[in-house]
Amino acid sequence: MASHRILIVEDEAAIREMVTFALERAGFATEETDTAAEGLTRAVDAQPDLILLDWMLPDSSGLDLARRLKREEVTREIPIILLTARGEEDDKIRGLETGADDYITKPFSPRELAARIKAVLRRTAPATDEPLEAGGLTLDPETHRVAADGASVDIGPTEFRLLHFFMTHPERVFSRSQLIDRVWGGNVYIEERTVDVHIRRLRKTLAEHGLDRLVQTVRGAGYRFSTQV
Repeated sequence: MASHRILIVEDEAAIREMVTFALERAGFATEETDTAAEGLTRAVDAQPDLILLDWMLPDSSGLDLARRLKREEVTREIPIILLTARGEEDDKIRGLETGADDYITKPFSPRELAARIKAVLRRTAPATDEPLEAGGLTLDPETHRVAADGASVDIGPTEFRLLHFFMTHPERVFSRSQLIDRVWGGNVYIEERTVDVHIRRLRKTLAEHGLDRLVQTVRGAGYRFSTQV
């Protein structure tokens, strides 16, 4: 089986070298660069399986690059892990709200980094189960496509995972903390209000097809997916 390919976008040579060495020892294939501009080019051209992205880059903020990668059709589904010396809660929230899949604060151990990469790759791996259908909405985990009454739905990767989880657990109410554990993973720092951000995005996407009613707020408890009014 081919190695997962990791793109490292980090301007500190010593950290880049350490990360490259650690990941190659862990069985990953790596590619590296030290600027946001080159990182964008490599992401588009090489289509890596995951991007390790430093927050502070010489030509642009890593957050700006993360947002752009998540906007572009050809790169939006590539998982991103942010690397940064910023460890404050607000910084973590800012980083994750770009659409990044995880956040690692420097200094970190090579073993932790490899473990976090493997966890993100497991979470974001394409599912192989059968298409799901409910209330006029169809989700195909294998092709990563969603349709509303046959019309294609343009949906982000995090919203896709959230919708997939909801559709596989219909009519059940989940708290924000439960959704964090089940959709993002228990080892990832996600502030509860970030769940609300993605719920709003999911509803906005479904509203374009008149299906936002499927994702319901249960006051004081959380959210559920239901075809019942």
